[in-house]
Amino acid sequence: MTRTELIAAMARAAGIDRDQARLALEGFIDGVTGGLQRGETVRLTGFGSFVPVERKAGMARNPRTGEAVAVPASRSARFKPGEGLKSVLNG
Repeated sequence: MTRTELIAAMARAAGIDRDQARLALEGFIDGVTGGLQRGETVRLTGFGSFVPVERKAGMARNPRTGEAVAVPASRSARFKPGEGLKSVLNG
């Protein structure tokens, strides 16, 4: 599903126009992004959680050359599905 398809589905489900659905999706994305930037876990009960993850610096190996490469520390996010989502996906 693309962003455009998601906006259309949100508009149909909520009985609103596409511009309102687009603004709602952008607000959701901004809210999740802001929470993760502050190091907060964003929980949507029954759906899942967006969790910030700190990755430590380390060494990796280039598979093509075998050369050791330094990998800097970074921040990322993971999604952990909730029980409601898991049950829908697993029938």
